[in-house]
Amino acid sequence: MTFVQLIEYETTHDKEMMDLWEQWMRMTEGKRTLSREMHGRDRENSTHYVDIVEFPSYEEAMRNSELPETQRVSEQIRGLCSKEPRFVNLEVVEEMS
Repeated sequence: MTFVQLIEYETTHDKEMMDLWEQWMRMTEGKRTLSREMHGRDRENSTHYVDIVEFPSYEEAMRNSELPETQRVSEQIRGLCSKEPRFVNLEVVEEMS
């Protein structure tokens, strides 16, 4: 079952965050289990962001999370946030196009 994670956070370091994301993408080439990612900024609050990340399953998401590269970059990203990121974990029960 497809698994989606919403990651909500606040930062004034968007450029650095994007640089870390690109670094993670390079470091995890051929290892990551991420299917898709969307990065969004709140139109009413320019320091509020929501990332939507999709995985084939919860198990694949957890495998991705356990990668040393994911652990390292996640810690750096947390340091750029003004408060702890909020995670919403969703099992996709229906999908429409």
